[in-house]
Amino acid sequence: MSWSQSDLDAINAAISAGAKRVRFQTHEVEYHSISDLLRARDTIKAELETSAGGSDGSVMFAEYSGGY
Repeated sequence: MSWSQSDLDAINAAISAGAKRVRFQTHEVEYHSISDLLRARDTIKAELETSAGGSDGSVMFAEYSGGY
């Protein structure tokens, strides 16, 4: 499944409220525990960071100046 920022926001709101049921884009999920919610949140967050190109948004450039 492709996650969105709104999915991450929804799961964060559920964690803050102590709820175990979250409505995502097209479906609703009821987790067994807050621990399960935290693991799901970490998975979504990592996937979003990966698709965004990194966790801090930084870019690295390499410079080459002559010679072999």
